Amino acid sequence: MDPDPEPSSKARAVFALGLVGFLTGAFVGGVIPATVALLLARQTARQAYEAKGYLTGSAWIRRGRRLAWAGIVLALTSLVIASIAGLLHLAGSPGGPDFSPGTD
Repeated sequence: MDPDPEPSSKARAVFALGLVGFLTGAFVGGVIPATVALLLARQTARQAYEAKGYLTGSAWIRRGRRLAWAGIVLALTSLVIASIAGLLHLAGSPGGPDFSPGTD
């Protein structure tokens, strides 16, 4: 009288959120769906473990986690690049008042 294995709908949601996080990660907006994917992945993996094999979808959870982490890394990379570009822009501009050559 064991139940039939059933696919987890949350596992596909983890994958979809991870994919959105990865695709929009370079624009820094991917951090939010990636974070939600990681939180949902933890909950879904716990439910799949408690179901003792009757709730499938662990491959989707793993893929979603990988994509979510890749999206977070992309967002952090773009923030670091933007910070470096801002610092280089500030370093290239003259700092201080510009007096004429004969002024003491």
